[in-house]
Amino acid sequence: MVLWYRPPQMPTPMRPYEPNHALRFVYDRFFDVIHVPDEWVAQVRALAQEGQVVYLLRNRSALDFLALDHFTKRYQLPPIGFANDLRLGPLDPMAHGPLGGLLGRPDDRTRLRDVLAAEMSAALFLKRPPSALDIAAGATGGRGLREGDGLLQTVIAMQRTRQRPIQLVPQVFVWTKRPDTQGTRVPDLVFGPREWPSGLRTLGQFLANYRNVELKAGAPLDLKAFLQSQAGTQDEVLVRRIIYTMLRRLERERRAVTGPAHSPPDRVRQKVLRSPKLQKVISRMAGENPDSRVALTRQALKTLRQMQATPDPATTRAVGMLLDRLFNRVYAGVDVDTAGLDEVRELSKEGTLVLLPSHKSHVDYLLVSYLLDKYGLGLPLIAAGDNLSFFPAGPVARRGGAFFIRRSFSGDKLYAATAEAYIRRLLRDGHTLEVFLEGGRSRTGKLLKPQLGLLNTIVDAALALQRRPVHFIPISIGYERIIEARAFERELSGADKEPEDASSLLRSTTLLRHKYGRINVQFGTSINIRQLRQELGASTSGAVAPAKRRALVNRIANRTMDEINRVTAVTPGALTALALLSDRRRSVARPQLLTRCERLFSVLQQVGARATPGCLDGNRLNRAAVLEATQMFVDGKLLEIHRPADQALEPGQNAMSDQDCVYRVPEDRRLQLDATKNHIVHFFVERGFAAVTILMDPAGVPVNVARDRILQLVGLFKHEFRYRAGRAPEDIFDEMLQVMVDSGDLALTEGIITPGAGREGWDGETWLRTYRATVRNFLEGYRATARGLLHLLRGPLTEKDLVKRTLTTARRMYLRGDLVVSESVNGSIVENAIAAFREEGYVATKKGRWTLTESFSSESAVNAIEGRIAAYLR
Repeated sequence: MVLWYRPPQMPTPMRPYEPNHALRFVYDRFFDVIHVPDEWVAQVRALAQEGQVVYLLRNRSALDFLALDHFTKRYQLPPIGFANDLRLGPLDPMAHGPLGGLLGRPDDRTRLRDVLAAEMSAALFLKRPPSALDIAAGATGGRGLREGDGLLQTVIAMQRTRQRPIQLVPQVFVWTKRPDTQGTRVPDLVFGPREWPSGLRTLGQFLANYRNVELKAGAPLDLKAFLQSQAGTQDEVLVRRIIYTMLRRLERERRAVTGPAHSPPDRVRQKVLRSPKLQKVISRMAGENPDSRVALTRQALKTLRQMQATPDPATTRAVGMLLDRLFNRVYAGVDVDTAGLDEVRELSKEGTLVLLPSHKSHVDYLLVSYLLDKYGLGLPLIAAGDNLSFFPAGPVARRGGAFFIRRSFSGDKLYAATAEAYIRRLLRDGHTLEVFLEGGRSRTGKLLKPQLGLLNTIVDAALALQRRPVHFIPISIGYERIIEARAFERELSGADKEPEDASSLLRSTTLLRHKYGRINVQFGTSINIRQLRQELGASTSGAVAPAKRRALVNRIANRTMDEINRVTAVTPGALTALALLSDRRRSVARPQLLTRCERLFSVLQQVGARATPGCLDGNRLNRAAVLEATQMFVDGKLLEIHRPADQALEPGQNAMSDQDCVYRVPEDRRLQLDATKNHIVHFFVERGFAAVTILMDPAGVPVNVARDRILQLVGLFKHEFRYRAGRAPEDIFDEMLQVMVDSGDLALTEGIITPGAGREGWDGETWLRTYRATVRNFLEGYRATARGLLHLLRGPLTEKDLVKRTLTTARRMYLRGDLVVSESVNGSIVENAIAAFREEGYVATKKGRWTLTESFSSESAVNAIEGRIAAYLR
């Protein structure tokens, strides 16, 4: 049975191809499962309205034509009446009549001219796959052979005879996401190279991956406008320019999916070892001793083996299947900023990406790769700490794209030079890198201070790439609940951090019995290193002075963290946690909780915070999402629900159905809930500080006094919170003061600030107390740390001992009622407070131990420090 032949009703070459019933079954069975982007359909339809569409494809492939033809019919796009040189004899879909493919037909240029004259679309293959003899002979470097030049001349000639433009649309089907391999292998001789596959190889790729095929279209070319801009140029030159432009656009689309070509690991190591900068360091360290040079080279090679990623497609595919189950069973789903992801896709076509996600969980390592693969982007190589290279997770992670770097290598010049040479090679080859700028996972839900060591290395490598732009991409990853929350709670309460090993990860899987809400991923504005050089007044080419380079690194780090904070999305879980913890009452009824969430959400909308789709019901808060979040917290034993008779619900009973229930946060679970709240607490810090200063004297505070108090708080808590970069604290205060006055939170009369009239059913003082509650645990934690300094009166202490003793003091203060909220007993807050107290001149370090400075070495002086902070809580 001939699948590709159906006798036409009208024997004319202008009639589009119509598959028979058997081939239609193949279409429905295989092609219908291919995801076709809505943008592609809209683009082709719009181009067809403007002019006549001619598709340009990389290399001759009957499968590409059949798929493209199917989609034009499926979406009622202009039909394809011509495809060149399929060479299928009687099976040729463009042969008309039973023997059309054998007895001859009009030549291709004549047929193409007739099709274009009939206002139909055409598909032109620009190259044909090289045969084994072609590759063996080294034909065009194995990049495909010339095929469509004469046909393009026909298209150009047709364009000159008409006013309506012909739109050249570069089109590529990515049948496999496996990256290309450098060099020619035996299978390439038989089936063609992966980047220029033969029909047989294409068919094999399709059958193995047809459910994951990517359909991509490059930027179209308006041929009429192009010819006008190239007036006087010979047709042969025009053809070469068009083919070069189209192939380049197609390759950019394909490489955005597959990533750069991979080299064998040993070849990568040899390339790195030949780095001039690395060789210079080895020569300087070895001196004139050849034996030392050999030993240092071997050490560098050993370091590379321990560091290097060895991505393996089979491993990444298996891990991808596992992650698909993880993200759909453990979590309720993943919300993705698709608009931001589209911008990342476009940037990947023109340069190298350095992804800079926030870091709150080990899941982060997996999530970004999972999303890039799902949305058709090349997988990144991930910078991981060498503490994660343990068996068996380490080898799997290495084959999944992780490379392992020491957390610190200051002083080890050979290691630093080797790491920089390796990273420079990755960037030069076009690999996307993923780096966690915070260094480690945040235990509190807030961003940590950026660590600049590895970023320095990446910036040095990026500056050496003059011709390839490097884009830094801030990414915010938010969780409603974190799998490691219990372990983080123990650490923040004073327990020692457990070393990473396989057993700790396996123990985490016992938590997989519960749902952990939704994950959300947001993309910030990209940071271009060339633009930053211009901002800093440095030349966009050539070497950068050390001072400018340091400023460049700091600006990338700070802008990244600010962007992550800016684009962090409000989730129902974070909003609910914030509402629960900012309420001083022992419990809260459902109506009051929902109202509280709505009012806090209005503030978040006012400051321009993003919200996940589940949060929204039109432009308002989705109340059902809040109730789902409370159920999630109940399931995780972070929240109790009681009936009016104060009888707790039975385990497993769905609280969403009880309209009269009352919520209560168990005291020993507030710290876990606080980590969820802290995902969005940065949106309230400025209001919180303003509220603290006004509530110290609600009868009225002069503007200059309020300003001084806020500036003192900003300085004291600079290790705790990030403030808007590039803005003076005074300007931030004045702007926030005006916003709070305009909204009714504050009143300003003759230079005196008082609580305002309020809004949305709350008076001004209620709003201020709510704002203050968002930062109260930090104030109380710093107060407890101040009292903990009394331990230094007995002698110097290591930071570990000082933190543990201070936490003990804080627990006693909480039990006595000196501290109101239990989440103020927090090891992270204590550590940040000690760092702040050092800058305030209260404490200093000597030989690795903390001690009080001379001016504060008495009990009365330490009590004065606590009194200063306690005054903010009056």
